[in-house]
Amino acid sequence: MSSLRIAWFVLIGVLVAGYMILDGYDLGIGFWHLFARSSSQRSAMRSAIAPYWDANEVWLITAGGALFAAFPMVYATVFSGLYLALMLVVFALIFRGISIDYVAHASGVVKKLGEAAFGVGSVVAALLFGVAAGNILQGLPLDANGNYTGTFLGLLNGFALLVGVTGLALFAMHGALFLQIRAQGDVVAKAKKWALSSWAVYLIGLITCYFAAHWTAPDITTKIRVTPFLWGLYPFLILTVVGVGILVGYGRARQAFICSTASIAALTLTLGAALYPNLVTSRDGGRALTIADSSSSELTLAIMFGVATIGMALVIIYTIWVRKAFAEGSVEY
Repeated sequence: MSSLRIAWFVLIGVLVAGYMILDGYDLGIGFWHLFARSSSQRSAMRSAIAPYWDANEVWLITAGGALFAAFPMVYATVFSGLYLALMLVVFALIFRGISIDYVAHASGVVKKLGEAAFGVGSVVAALLFGVAAGNILQGLPLDANGNYTGTFLGLLNGFALLVGVTGLALFAMHGALFLQIRAQGDVVAKAKKWALSSWAVYLIGLITCYFAAHWTAPDITTKIRVTPFLWGLYPFLILTVVGVGILVGYGRARQAFICSTASIAALTLTLGAALYPNLVTSRDGGRALTIADSSSSELTLAIMFGVATIGMALVIIYTIWVRKAFAEGSVEY
C-alpha cells in the first residue's frame, strides 16, 4: 500500500476529529438549548458560539471533499447508500444555522420556533452522526461490487442507536464544558451540572459500546485486544474521559475541556486504527472497501494532497484568527 493512500487516510481522520472537536461543542450546546428555562439563558448559549459555529462546519465540508477526492468509491457508496440519513443531517444543519442568525431578529412565536429549530437540528445531526459511525463499525450490507443493499430503517439498529446516543452524550458534555468557559450569566452554573450528567452517560455508553461490539463488530474488538497500539490507546481514551469528570468536579472547566478534546482525538484515532485497512466494512460477506482498492490514482492523490494541505492550512489559520479576534467577550444573539 502506497504512503500517499495512508496519508490520505490519516488526513481524513484529522479532518473528522477536527470537526468533532470544534462543531461538537456547537451541537452539544444546541442540545442543552432545549433545556434552558429562559430566553436570556438561550441567548447566552447562542452568543457563546456565535463567532465560531459557521467556521467550525468548514471542517465537515472539507472532510467530505477529501473523501471524494481520495476515495471516490467510498464516497459513492456511503453518500448514495446513506442518502436519506445524510439529507436529514444536511437539513438539520441548515435549519440550525438559519435559526442561529434569524432568532436574534425575531420575536414571539417565530422566535420560539427558531429556538426549537436550533435545538432539534443539533440533536438530529449529532444523533445521526453517531448512528453512521455505529453502522460503519459493525459493517454495512454491501454486495459483491461494494454497493449498499440495505434500507434507511436498517441503519436504525440497536448497536447504531447505542453509538448514536453515546455520541450525543459526548457532544453534550463537550458543549457544556465550552459553556462554562465562554458563556456569561446564570447559565454557567447550569452548565456544570449538565457537564457532569452528560459525562456520566458518555462514560457508561462508551464502556457499553465496547462490550456490545463483541457481538456486533467482533473484528473491531479483537483488533483492539491483540494490537499493542490499540491495546494501550483504549485505556488512554477511558482515562481522558474519567479525567473530564474529575476536573469538572474540582471546577477546572478549561482543563476539563482540553481533556475532553484529547478524548475526542483519542476516540477518532482508536476507531480509525481499528478499521484500518478498511474504510467501510461489509456486514454480510460482501465486498469491503479498503484503502488500497477504493482510492484514486497515484497522480490524483499526489495533486489533490498538495491542494488539500494548502486548504487545511488556511482553515487552521482562519480558525486560530477567529478565536484570537473573539477571545474577549461574546456576540449578542
